[in-house]
Amino acid sequence: MAEQLSLDLPVRPALGRDDFFVTSANAMALALVESWPNWSGGKLAISGPAGAGKTHLVHVWASLSGARILSARNLTRTDIPSLVTTHVAVEDIPDIADDAEAQTTLFHLHNLALAEGKSLLFTGISEPKHWGLTLPDLASRMQGTTTARLEDPDDTLLAVLLAKLFADRQIVPTLDTIPYLVKQMDRSFAAARDLVAALDQTSLAQKKPITRVFAARFLNQE
Repeated sequence: MAEQLSLDLPVRPALGRDDFFVTSANAMALALVESWPNWSGGKLAISGPAGAGKTHLVHVWASLSGARILSARNLTRTDIPSLVTTHVAVEDIPDIADDAEAQTTLFHLHNLALAEGKSLLFTGISEPKHWGLTLPDLASRMQGTTTARLEDPDDTLLAVLLAKLFADRQIVPTLDTIPYLVKQMDRSFAAARDLVAALDQTSLAQKKPITRVFAARFLNQE
């Protein structure tokens, strides 16, 4: 264990379908993603809190459809005609609320992809009507898109999420650590992500394994 703790191992998120744990918080969203290619209008939006699994679902869909994935911020650096030779997922649409050129590019992508018979998947923290898009034609098209909503985590999902986040960092905490953290931590996906990262860094710095006692001391100090 000491040797493992001395290594700052890379974080490799597991994004396959088998790695997506289903509870009432995300079952409907997963069902909508997996209902492709029967999406209404050939498109779907996924909304939910940071860390809720939007990117994971995008990768699940890409595995099903062969879609290409890009960030909304990269739209203006992308050749749209070559992009729409396949299905496309565009992540973090609210990030271009202040970028008129990117919104215009997304509008053209939307129309060209659907004209070519390709499917589109979009993501954002909130629902499309709150994405802050200022191009009226684009905003109306986004608001007319069926939305799959990821809800805040229940206890079961929060525990599984913590286990996955530790596994992504190649960390195996003691068995009583995760149940303790679920009871003590702020109840959000972002809090889980930040907590695991902080525990990882602290355990590396102190060269100690992540146990319930270690976690308790860390939270008390915080």
